[in-house]
Amino acid sequence: MSETFVAAYDALLARWPTGTAELTVPTPYGPTRVHAYGPQDGAPLVLLHGGGATGTSWFANASPLGALHRVYAVDILGDVGRSERAGLPLRTPRDLTAWLDAVLDGLGLPAAALCGHSYGGWVAAAYALHRPRRVERLVLLDPTQVFGGYQPGYLLRVLPMLLRPTAQRVGAYLDWESAGTGVDEDFKRLYVLGATLRGRGRPVVGRTLDPGPLAMPVLVLFAERSRVHDAEATADRARRLLPRARVEVLPGLGHHTMPTAGAAAVNAIMLEFLGKPPIRRGR
Repeated sequence: MSETFVAAYDALLARWPTGTAELTVPTPYGPTRVHAYGPQDGAPLVLLHGGGATGTSWFANASPLGALHRVYAVDILGDVGRSERAGLPLRTPRDLTAWLDAVLDGLGLPAAALCGHSYGGWVAAAYALHRPRRVERLVLLDPTQVFGGYQPGYLLRVLPMLLRPTAQRVGAYLDWESAGTGVDEDFKRLYVLGATLRGRGRPVVGRTLDPGPLAMPVLVLFAERSRVHDAEATADRARRLLPRARVEVLPGLGHHTMPTAGAAAVNAIMLEFLGKPPIRRGR
């Protein structure tokens, strides 16, 4: 991991509230970094970041959500960040489920509310489908490959960056996707550096999900100006597949800027959806 990436990572982490704890959770697939904030006896809320974003990207959400909940923002194993692959190979969605089982076990959480953004939304939804008893409530922020695939025009734009990532290409992609939606400069720096890390591994990916069996309360928020998919059409599909879910399209937000530029709206809706949690003792 380069010194410049570590510095960019630490710059975002410095924007987390005072009192944030840095945890390293051992798993059979490797040690996993978790940023924890909020009352020790608060109801647990686990946050899974978008691809290439790291757990530090929830800096604008940690304090409001952590006022009532014990927030755990995880560096997804296999993606960039301070989680490290070691031990069993992490190759399939089944491995990813077993890894997240181990993370929750290591945190002492029989169950928790689970929130994922983008790729993290796919991870969260896949986990909820396979481990419904461990997910009390599910929040999906502009999730990918949950309610449909990517728009063809988006794939054409992102493919060169994926095949041969350079700082110029990655920065241009992020500027294009987030144009006019308030991309955070610290986040952009970390994202670009992470995408161009030498020797970077590939995150575990899988097929588009069938979310129909999800039975727990579900909140889905789409970014109106996301280029990943047609937000309104995908929201309509989500409502058809999950008629009991709360589904909204938030105006003016882009795919990557949803947790940061959209923090005020996202945090307010999430707190309303999660409700006032019961106090949990003994953890």
